[in-house]
Amino acid sequence: MAIVVQKFGGSSVADAQCLGNVARRVIEEYDRGSAVVVVVSAMGKTTDNLLRQAHELSPDPPAREVDLLLATGEQVSVALLAIAINALGRRAIGFTGPQVGIETEPKYGRARIVHINDAKLRRALGDGRIVIVAGFQGVTQDQEITTLGRGGSDTTAVALAAALKADRCDIFTDVDGVYTADPKIVPQARKLRRITYDEMLELASVGAKVLHHRSVELAKNYAVPLRVLSSFDRGTGTLVVREYENMEQFVVSGVALKRGESKLSVLGVPDRPGMAAEIFTRLGEANIPVDMIIQNVGSDGRNDISFTVQHEDFRQAHRIAEEACRAIGALGVAADEGIAKVSVVGVGMKSHAGVAGRVFRALARAGINIDMVSTSEICISCLIDPEAGEAAVGAVHEEFGLSRPPQGA
Repeated sequence: MAIVVQKFGGSSVADAQCLGNVARRVIEEYDRGSAVVVVVSAMGKTTDNLLRQAHELSPDPPAREVDLLLATGEQVSVALLAIAINALGRRAIGFTGPQVGIETEPKYGRARIVHINDAKLRRALGDGRIVIVAGFQGVTQDQEITTLGRGGSDTTAVALAAALKADRCDIFTDVDGVYTADPKIVPQARKLRRITYDEMLELASVGAKVLHHRSVELAKNYAVPLRVLSSFDRGTGTLVVREYENMEQFVVSGVALKRGESKLSVLGVPDRPGMAAEIFTRLGEANIPVDMIIQNVGSDGRNDISFTVQHEDFRQAHRIAEEACRAIGALGVAADEGIAKVSVVGVGMKSHAGVAGRVFRALARAGINIDMVSTSEICISCLIDPEAGEAAVGAVHEEFGLSRPPQGA
């Protein structure tokens, strides 16, 4: 019997009507003969509302209690969906992350899954039940509730699919697939029939909101067949694959805009070994992910080191940067909370020269200044003024003709 994991996000389970629609969608797959595991997020804006209430009580609530609070949102979705499916004549059972054996590392707010005990899951599936699992959450060896970070329900779904060796993992969202750009920014953006794990991973990391980057990383590592579909419309969606039949026909597959990042610069860092390690080791120990890193050529035996972090980590990262500054004898820390990043991604960059030049020319023609640049084998990211974000996406999207299907596709 095929095993299919389905994940439904917050907008897909926002109210009773939405839950009814999801229940019928799940039953369709079950009635086709599949064993079905469903992962759900909290309803609508529940997580945002819970966070708002916590911050109304304290500007800096304890991370442990925040995770305990946020984990309640998914429990509501699980119970209501199980009730809806049972009311439609099929047997369903709901589990929290801890109940289903999702063990995580002992870090609050952004924990990683270390093990899944799938015995209870397999028993329920073997009993012919549809299994509903709370996304975004897990438990440590010491039975402490943890959450996986925003977007973590995608990661839960792919991790369960990997553990169960599922035939497919379907991610249902409020869009009908992966596009060459956000259609809200570029109305002419084109839906992609296929995209590689590597491209999707880069796009997710640099701002595309369709999939959480850790879920794509897991899917790639465990070869989980992944598909992005709409909860509200019928269609084939976008298939995430290992590689294209002819990768060279795609120079650039997508453009993404990421807001909500902040830049920190440690100024006047002594130019000797170990200084950068001192800064970034401290950030790593605090579980703060760092994105772009630039070290400027300095003078008088000193240089500047700039890096970007997520806005929610800015306050803590700023404090750590100042502590590191004092420890290494740097001259100060400069901060910019308002930045944006535009990125172009495509496996074709490996075999096509001049991609960076075209990106820079497109931004220059649009009158957009570049603050920082970082590159990988299949991605070019430019830090820009947030006010120019949408114009930058449009300019680059047009430069590469992404509204038109590539030749031969």
